[in-house]
Amino acid sequence: MACSALYRQSKLGQSLVDALDQLVEEGKLPPQLALRVLDEYDQVVLDALENKVTAKGTLKGHLDIYRYCDNVWTFIVSDATFRLAPTQNSPRRDEQEVKVDQCKIVVVDQRLAPNAEDKE
Repeated sequence: MACSALYRQSKLGQSLVDALDQLVEEGKLPPQLALRVLDEYDQVVLDALENKVTAKGTLKGHLDIYRYCDNVWTFIVSDATFRLAPTQNSPRRDEQEVKVDQCKIVVVDQRLAPNAEDKE
């Protein structure tokens, strides 16, 4: 799996996959076009995270499990608190806080990203 395809496992990505699967099953969309839409989604999400995110985040919680395999870190954190603080360029001025019982964080080496050689 390409590292950008990890975003397909998010709620938004999974909803897109489900909708495209339904359209393909109903014969309203060719499978090749559905794959092209998913590839475009991967690129747009990667670009948005690299260039448009203007907040600084912190995470506090209890680290239950961590693993490193094939240049991919996986962390399972319980009782996690995420704080998002706006930066100077951010249109938002309020700090946000989100608390969750458990979360999974997957971190991929940037050098494995598609077109990584173009960015160096």
